[in-house]
Amino acid sequence: MSRAAWLTGPLVAVAAGGLGYGAGRVSDGAAPLSVARAWAGFAGGTPAAAPKPTEPVVYYQDPDGKPVYSLSPMMTEDGRLFRAVQASEDLRFDRPAAEDVPGRAGPGEGDGPKKDPGRTVRYYRNPMGLPDTSPVPKKDSMGMDYIPVYDGDNPDPSTVTVSPGRIQRTGVRSAVVERRVVSRPVRVPGTVALDERRVTVVATRADAYVDHVEDVTTGDRVRQGQPLVSVYAPEINAAAAQLIANPGFDGARRRIRNLNVSEAVIAEMERTRTVPRAITWASPRDGLVLERRAIEGMKAAAGDTLFRIADLSRIWVLADVPEHDLAGIRVGQAATVRVPGRSLTGRVGMIYPQVNRETRSTRIRIELPNPDGLLLPDMYADVEIATGSTEPVVAVPEGAVLETGSRQAVLIDGGEGRFAPRAVEIGRRGDGYVEIRAGLRAGERVVTAANFLIDAESNLKAALASLAAPPADGEGGR
Repeated sequence: MSRAAWLTGPLVAVAAGGLGYGAGRVSDGAAPLSVARAWAGFAGGTPAAAPKPTEPVVYYQDPDGKPVYSLSPMMTEDGRLFRAVQASEDLRFDRPAAEDVPGRAGPGEGDGPKKDPGRTVRYYRNPMGLPDTSPVPKKDSMGMDYIPVYDGDNPDPSTVTVSPGRIQRTGVRSAVVERRVVSRPVRVPGTVALDERRVTVVATRADAYVDHVEDVTTGDRVRQGQPLVSVYAPEINAAAAQLIANPGFDGARRRIRNLNVSEAVIAEMERTRTVPRAITWASPRDGLVLERRAIEGMKAAAGDTLFRIADLSRIWVLADVPEHDLAGIRVGQAATVRVPGRSLTGRVGMIYPQVNRETRSTRIRIELPNPDGLLLPDMYADVEIATGSTEPVVAVPEGAVLETGSRQAVLIDGGEGRFAPRAVEIGRRGDGYVEIRAGLRAGERVVTAANFLIDAESNLKAALASLAAPPADGEGGR
């Protein structure tokens, strides 16, 4: 037996045994294929082991970049090893990862930090963000290169630079600041009510007896001047007799007018020179008869209501607004009122000057036209009031505003992966947007998603920058 055959025989046996063991260890149907591919790589002379990491390995990731991770080495179904992720590759915002910058050497592949030959390096800073700088290239205790800081880089210590790859992985999104109408609708229930200024009561100012009632009843619509009821009142008849006996006497005419006798009836008595036995009362306005109390033959005391008539051409809607929404409501604002089958637009006519103790709400009054009379008293309605101005203002999405309780800020997208915080003064909110009263202008870009990550890094950088200033020329690192 030749020496080559003597060596090949044991190797084939060992490989065959490993193939059988691997097939028994993997339960799914793809196992034999995976192990076969691994053996094919061995037979072809391709080593399966990955390059030895030069830094601490924090975890292992699928070689295709899939979201599959492991704390220990493992293989894919097709026999490839997971990629070892070293400490220097962990997600950071203050420097780009090796895979994000084309042509940059990966961990362990270079002799120091890559520099831009066309720019001047001011100093080198600690790669982990610690307050440690150096005028010359160096490494930290973990073997990570210090990062060069160039002239003109990050004049604001709170500015953060994020590589394009990390922008995509962390979900950072930005939007253009625009001018838009910011309004937040207030929706409350309401009740239809009569316009108090359009309700009239028909009554006598002297004791009287109802002589005749016209064929008018509750719910009927009447016109101004239409006869309603005839009454006999001794006091009114006496005043009428005095007027006829003393024509031209202003006192007699004023007395009968004070008893609420209409000018048409007075003119008829002066023309005919007779006193009628019963005086006719007519409707003082066009409207709906809400109540009829007059009954033929009854005695009515002075001031008793005989008819109550309302003009429904305009109507009120009363709604109770919670006090926390009251600040955005003004007299004259447009309001939409919805009743079954239709929607009407009116305006806020009154904000009543009192808060209900039990409900902590304030009543408002909305005035609506009701030409067809479909809105009736005591109907229920849904009220929607668009609070805020109708003029466009500078506004950003609500997600762009960072609030800490003591300040409000946004992150400005300066392009090329540069982000910086800026304090703003906010105003009204509505429809998912916030008014910016100061600090921004239309056309700028702000971060709307994942901004809290950049903000945290920005605050950390600013705090560290206040602890460690750049070293002077000639000084060594600490």
